[in-house]
Amino acid sequence: MAQVISDRRDVDFVLYEQLEVEQLSAHSRYAEFNRKTIDLIVAEARNLALKEILPTQKPSDEEGCRFENGQVSVPQCFHRVYEIFKEGEWLAMCEDPRWGGQGMPKTVGMAASEYFNGANYAFMIYPGLTHGAGKLIETFGTDRQRALFLEKMYTGQWGGTMMLTEPQAGSDVGALTTTAHDNGDGTYSISGDKIFISSGENDLMENIIHPVLARIEGAPAGTDGISLFLVPKIWVNDDGSLGEPNDVVCTGIEEKLGIHGNATCSMSLGSKGRCRGLLLGEKNKGMRAMFLMMNEARLLVGLQGFACASCAYLYAANYAKTRVQGRHLLQMRNKQAPPVPIIQHPDVRRQLLTMKACVDGMRSLLYYVAWCEDRITVAADAAEKARYQGLIDVLIPVAKGYVTDRAFEVCSQGLQVYGGYGYIKDYPMEQLLRDCRITLIYEGTNGIQAMDFLGRKLGLNGGKAVMDLLAEMQKTIAAAKQVPDLRASADVLASAVGKLAQVGQKLGTDAMSSKVLAAFAFAHPFLEAAGDVVMAWMLIWRAAVAAQRLAAGARKKDRAFYAGQLKTAEFYIHSLLPVTLGKMDAILGANAAAIEIEEAAFGG
Repeated sequence: MAQVISDRRDVDFVLYEQLEVEQLSAHSRYAEFNRKTIDLIVAEARNLALKEILPTQKPSDEEGCRFENGQVSVPQCFHRVYEIFKEGEWLAMCEDPRWGGQGMPKTVGMAASEYFNGANYAFMIYPGLTHGAGKLIETFGTDRQRALFLEKMYTGQWGGTMMLTEPQAGSDVGALTTTAHDNGDGTYSISGDKIFISSGENDLMENIIHPVLARIEGAPAGTDGISLFLVPKIWVNDDGSLGEPNDVVCTGIEEKLGIHGNATCSMSLGSKGRCRGLLLGEKNKGMRAMFLMMNEARLLVGLQGFACASCAYLYAANYAKTRVQGRHLLQMRNKQAPPVPIIQHPDVRRQLLTMKACVDGMRSLLYYVAWCEDRITVAADAAEKARYQGLIDVLIPVAKGYVTDRAFEVCSQGLQVYGGYGYIKDYPMEQLLRDCRITLIYEGTNGIQAMDFLGRKLGLNGGKAVMDLLAEMQKTIAAAKQVPDLRASADVLASAVGKLAQVGQKLGTDAMSSKVLAAFAFAHPFLEAAGDVVMAWMLIWRAAVAAQRLAAGARKKDRAFYAGQLKTAEFYIHSLLPVTLGKMDAILGANAAAIEIEEAAFGG
């Protein structure tokens, strides 16, 4: 069975032909990242992923993590790979070289991360959370805190986590009970319990720095009174050396459906009264700071789900080309006709093209969000920076919530292509399905992403951010209308974009009225509809680029790829997007049954 992660041809298409990422090298910040350099980075990431990380995927799932006497052992195969990962300086590849980063564009980092996460994202959670915790310190920490922690985290010597969730405070973070007492010497005594802490304890790193949300004694209730603290597993002395173990202890790890290679820990802070932490940022501003990490984490979760989907699609496509079963439909009455590969059966082709359309669109979306971040970095004009930031903010719930919903569906379809073989452990599909499922839940469930999209992002900057997004779509549609083969698809998409704006206006109005409950009952269908339209936008953008290449006389080896872009967009827009139009009609109908039904009617 061929080992696959991502389609390098499609990765290159998005990088160089859709987003033209090498143009970033015209700016001094990214001057060294020309196409040759980017090619080398992506090739090296692909080699590392295929040769070193991917072989750990199945063994780490089978071995899992072990907990004994407060200590957690990760799968043995992770140790060597982590050392190689550190040596390659991959953990902070887009960060400042003075802190151990490589300073590369985030779009290029996204391509490398796609390969790494596709190879084994349970492994990648360890460095991924470390990077996010380090970013918090870089952004909100004092000079002393950056000097103590940042380089050792960005180089992977030390790890990091995100300690938010408590037994009674999951999605409602403001209900947390972890407390912080000011010791008067620059430290705080921390006391509380946290659950579902990914990578909370492990034997990969010599120290782990925990960003912890807690409430300083006397602070206001709710999220307004939450502060953020740095709580090292082992206390760090002023000279950077390691001191005494801190009073932060793992009390157990979860047995989970998937991502068995990552330790999901219950953590106790201050059970012996000796847990110390340092305030990170301002008092009572912890949630604002944590949202920086959460947005990065949500984009990462979208990438994790997508990486599972990309693998599932490629495995299914390869399997369908080689699995011989049944006669061709046009030869069904010919008993002498030989059996054919299942990719020749219409329903299998429909499934594969649905998977391909979703994977192609998701890749373009995730890379586009990273590209917007790069545009902020190189933009000289404050208004331009604000416009790209608005696009990112609007698209984050789509990139996390919508993408992971669709990614799980793609994994399920991929398993279906395999039939019974997909359901057994001899093949990779069942693990991809299990591993993908958590991405719909953590870093804010997809229902919360939908509420964020409707409740916050729709009206962001007075609605300007959404209007900027719609304007970007209209520009792409206008370009597509100049291509004869895309004109019909562009007209359908234009109607969908117009209807999406209409739906957004109605739901936004209802959400500010007495109809608020009914409006939020449609928040998730609205996010789905918006995501479908974004996918169609990405696919027709890709198709317009491909049409230009074909018209210019593409190389023979590329013609099928480019022609496939046109057919993928055509299929999605004419076969799947009409379902979205119906969904938007249902939202406009505003049926309130979900709100009006009595609780007793749900049984139980």
